[in-house]
Amino acid sequence: MTDKTDKQELKCNFCGRPQSRVKRLIIGNSANICDECIRLSARYLQSEKPTVEEELGEVPTPREIRRKLDDYVVGHDRAKKILAVAVYNHYRRIEHNLLRPARRDFSPGAVQEDDDGVELEKANILLVGPTGTGKTLLARTLARSLNVPFAIADATTLTEAGYVGEDVENIILKLVQAADYNIERAQHGIVYIDEIDKIGRKTDSPSITRDVSGEGVQQALLKIIEGTVAAVPPQGGRKHPEQKYIYIDTTNILFICGGMFHDLDQIIARRVGRNIIGFSDEPHTDKERELREARLEPEDLIKYGLIPELVGRLPVTARLRELDEDQLATILTKPRNALVRQYQRQFELEGVELEVTRGALREIAGEAMRRKVGARGLRAILEELMLEAFYNLPVPVKKVKLTARVVRERLDPVAEALKERDRKVG
Repeated sequence: MTDKTDKQELKCNFCGRPQSRVKRLIIGNSANICDECIRLSARYLQSEKPTVEEELGEVPTPREIRRKLDDYVVGHDRAKKILAVAVYNHYRRIEHNLLRPARRDFSPGAVQEDDDGVELEKANILLVGPTGTGKTLLARTLARSLNVPFAIADATTLTEAGYVGEDVENIILKLVQAADYNIERAQHGIVYIDEIDKIGRKTDSPSITRDVSGEGVQQALLKIIEGTVAAVPPQGGRKHPEQKYIYIDTTNILFICGGMFHDLDQIIARRVGRNIIGFSDEPHTDKERELREARLEPEDLIKYGLIPELVGRLPVTARLRELDEDQLATILTKPRNALVRQYQRQFELEGVELEVTRGALREIAGEAMRRKVGARGLRAILEELMLEAFYNLPVPVKKVKLTARVVRERLDPVAEALKERDRKVG
């Protein structure tokens, strides 16, 4: 009797367990599967990692990359074009080297794949420009548009191994963390190293003393920027010497370095044989315009203090000029994540409409120009203006207006809206 019942009872076609021994059995036309087998299959599928080709997908064209940059960054037309071409070539290079045979097979009877021996080398990028011009934002937007991990490091915090400070390898650790410890993804990410100019040598001659945060750091950066297998401590730093290292190949990681390079124009002027005493932000003479358009040469960066080897690893250079008042005003409203749009959304959450007049935009941009903080200072100015308004929320008004007078006199826009309401009622 028992044998007959077992034969008639439905079973899972994957594990063979009968229906009475599982919580649930899903019955199909020609096969059945139990809940345990479904869970095991789901865990297996989730553990599968996409291949590098699947991860990168189809690389956007330079024009498509440029359009993405335009959505978030105002100005810098030539710099955007340089970046778009460099990034496109970088990821096409990865595709080429992945498809290229790793080695020639000279065993008897082996069929040789077509390989002319050409291997495309990596071209890292250097961004030169004043603070607040959008260097970090450009790098971050590139990573977002390509859907690759992105990490930011500050060169001024780095020191040589053996000294108090941050190891160069910690830069790669940040990228691994951004990739959720997916090594394959991390090895095709983008790293932005800021303040690279601050680790320049102070003189043209090599230092005979220890320079733990300058030339020594440049030497330490060389290998990971060019391409090496870096031993990365998963817990970061030197506090846990017993920890097992993660090994990351940096060959396909794109490094973008940025810095202000204060007084670099003076070095360029000496090279081209011009005197730029009194050189203003806006070129008014043919001499000043010629200097502004002069090409940045590797020798200029070497004279500034970067070692020749590091300059050679950063062959693509783009110069970003200081933003003018019109561009700063545009930054407040045009980009997808523009600051004014963010504040308007915050007021919408309270059921209040926020209107910002053109005069107010000009006042805010003008103040940022006077503070010499660029686009980075716009949020600080808006936070000052909106402190009282946010403190008094919610308010019994439907609309708040930010005008040039409110900005100039640092008035509370909510209080002004209440006064306007009372005048209309009276």
